[in-house]
Amino acid sequence: MLESLFADLNIRHEVNVPLAPYTWYGVGGPAQVLAHPASVQQLSTLAARCHENAIPVHVLGSGANLLVRDEGVPGVVVMFDAPQFRNADVTPGRVCAGAGYDLSRLVLQTAKAGLAGLECLAGIPASIGGAVRMNAGGIYGEIGQSIRRVQVMDATGQVYYRDRDDLVFSYRKTNIVARYILEVEFDLTEDDPDDLVKRVKEIFLYKKNSQPLAQNSAGCAFRNPLVNEERVSAGKLIDRAGLKGYRQGGAQVSTHHANFILADPGATAADVLAVLEHVEQVVLDRFGIQLEREVVVWP
Repeated sequence: MLESLFADLNIRHEVNVPLAPYTWYGVGGPAQVLAHPASVQQLSTLAARCHENAIPVHVLGSGANLLVRDEGVPGVVVMFDAPQFRNADVTPGRVCAGAGYDLSRLVLQTAKAGLAGLECLAGIPASIGGAVRMNAGGIYGEIGQSIRRVQVMDATGQVYYRDRDDLVFSYRKTNIVARYILEVEFDLTEDDPDDLVKRVKEIFLYKKNSQPLAQNSAGCAFRNPLVNEERVSAGKLIDRAGLKGYRQGGAQVSTHHANFILADPGATAADVLAVLEHVEQVVLDRFGIQLEREVVVWP
């Protein structure tokens, strides 16, 4: 029935598609419909149709910060994998990238072009759209500080722009409420490309050595909580609670970095969720601090 709603739209789509291969965790159930709009116009038509019929919609980026429940995702999952959404323009006068463009690729491109501002994001796996939605960043900086303008689309398919002066970026959050981020324009400054590339490599190596990047995870599982007006390390709290190595089924707290929940081959999303919930409860009981998840759970 859901598929028939899109039969006249000429939008490439598939039914009952496993999402595990599209996420870094590699676990989880299928999407009821996985849609691949080829243009902004196709996406607008799809968005309007879903809105009119009260069909839930999720947008899938790189899947690096995502856990899909074993039951799967009802409704439509949209992928920005068409060329229109995966293009970028990197010149001294204009740096602009589609929502589906790879963040790491843009970081290196801008560094090599002698454009500073994004090198602080080295080693963060994300699509551009997902990075903006979460205001991706770390100890070296955040993506929000370098954004000039964002093109978005609301749930009804209307397209508009959000300019820098009405955008608010905070810790892992933005005030963008539109369902779809389409394109992002950056405000970067000229700098020495050799220095910038060196900086990118240094930051990437730091993350490679301090985080279990080679194992299946969604990056940091929890946001660093605000305690007495200061951010404290979620990883250190989890470590102090004695939870490094804690396991349920095929999922465990990393022994390398306590804010990473790992999924072994054969793990289920339920295993990962069980570990997340246990960590939350133990930290709350031990320190009176309610951890907030950074990993996004569908649905």
